[in-house]
Amino acid sequence: MSKPNWENRTLFHGDNLDFMLQMNSESVDLIATDPPFNKGKDFRTTPDSTKKGGSFHDRWEWDRDVHQEWVDQIKNDNPKLARAIETARFVHSDAMGAFTCYMAVRFMSMRRILKPKGIISIHCDHTASHYLKLILDSIFGKRNFINEVTWRRTNMPKTAKVRLPNNTDSLLIYSKASDGWYWCPQYHPMTPKEKAKYKTLCPRTGKLMKLTGLLAPANADRPNLRYKLMGVLRTWMWEKEKMMEEVKQGRVIQTNPGTLPQRVNYLKDAKGKMYDNNWIDITALRGQSKEHQNYPTQKPLALYERLIELTTKKTTGVVFDPFAGCATTCVAAERLGRQWIGIDIWDDVADIVRKRMEEEKIQILEEEIIFTKVKPERTDDGKTAEPYMRVRRPPPEEPPGPKLSRAEMKQKKIDEAGGNICDGCDREFPHHSYLELDHNTPRSSGGINHESNRILLCPPCNKRKSNLYTLKWLRKENHRIGWMANQEVGGKVVEVDNQLHNK
Repeated sequence: MSKPNWENRTLFHGDNLDFMLQMNSESVDLIATDPPFNKGKDFRTTPDSTKKGGSFHDRWEWDRDVHQEWVDQIKNDNPKLARAIETARFVHSDAMGAFTCYMAVRFMSMRRILKPKGIISIHCDHTASHYLKLILDSIFGKRNFINEVTWRRTNMPKTAKVRLPNNTDSLLIYSKASDGWYWCPQYHPMTPKEKAKYKTLCPRTGKLMKLTGLLAPANADRPNLRYKLMGVLRTWMWEKEKMMEEVKQGRVIQTNPGTLPQRVNYLKDAKGKMYDNNWIDITALRGQSKEHQNYPTQKPLALYERLIELTTKKTTGVVFDPFAGCATTCVAAERLGRQWIGIDIWDDVADIVRKRMEEEKIQILEEEIIFTKVKPERTDDGKTAEPYMRVRRPPPEEPPGPKLSRAEMKQKKIDEAGGNICDGCDREFPHHSYLELDHNTPRSSGGINHESNRILLCPPCNKRKSNLYTLKWLRKENHRIGWMANQEVGGKVVEVDNQLHNK
């Protein structure tokens, strides 16, 4: 991990991609953001917001909003992602293709900026959530998907007559790592009915308590859970070592000799029900709400506070919002004692965050919030993509001179290697017929067709190597291709198919 090359409480003003490309890799714990939704309309913060930069469009056009360098970068770094964008464009519209391409190139930077066990949460709604999930699956990996949280933003009746009202938004939550990320479950406040169950006084401590069973589920068939506890032979919910520790701590008692031991639960330590992925207790902001800042897509602080508490540690957690808007994520992070950084194109973002800090009675000096248009300077390795999303080296220029035939090229490569040696596994073969001539950089990706772009591979290595031509051939042969990544083989960067399985 690298150190942040920016100060806590920094708000960058401008296009977030420009700033994210200059942020150090692996420097934030949580990215919690509320990007555009592809709603096909324009938004204003206030009546005079056009002058102050507070208006923004959520309409997308491929020819206007997509830069060719984005398309080139995505095709080079992540071919699977390029196909997901093409799918959105083909199935839905050019507008959806433009929107997903705009988001994809930013998600790629966000992934690089996340710490190895960091988490990202993308706020969206039904308009594009399914297409965004395709994009996020392609970048973060489908196995790193944690949850889709459904937030009921309103329960007000709508006038929809031919379909159900759309009253929910979604939060798509992914981790950068496949396991080991920080997660702190949150709980509903206990209801009076739940508290009333704690009505027995513990004879040892005098505290209110209730007793719960310790038996394993009826269908549990685990011999290591079957043992005698306080003279009673049963299949218990914990292994004996842990159970004995609970007994030692006084959290397991037997009300009478020969009866089933039970677990002691004190009211003092009790929690309500754990929150699931259906959040119905946080209401959307109304005009009369104290939090409301006349920002059209503003979300409540409680929503992002819960997300931050779920996914970051207090005092050490670093929260980043690349679409800061009216700074809800930044204010929520400050209230919870986390470090934060934000980016937005709105001119008033600095004023609004200072105003909101004051309204929330957070004691921060004005100069402690840094508002700047100056991009930070990278102090890490300066890479723009993850190793598996590495930009391919540009192919060498076609040298002048006569072109060799395929047989001549093969013989030249054998002479240069000093034998019938595979460039993939470095194994030497008894005869040149064991080796196949192939491209190092696929011609479809800009590779040239000269001997400088040719390599010799044995059949197993050549099957693992994937380019557009072998991809088409495999499809014709009724094979399916899994995800592809760049890999060092024999000192050369080649594309490798990591999952080949029959249709």
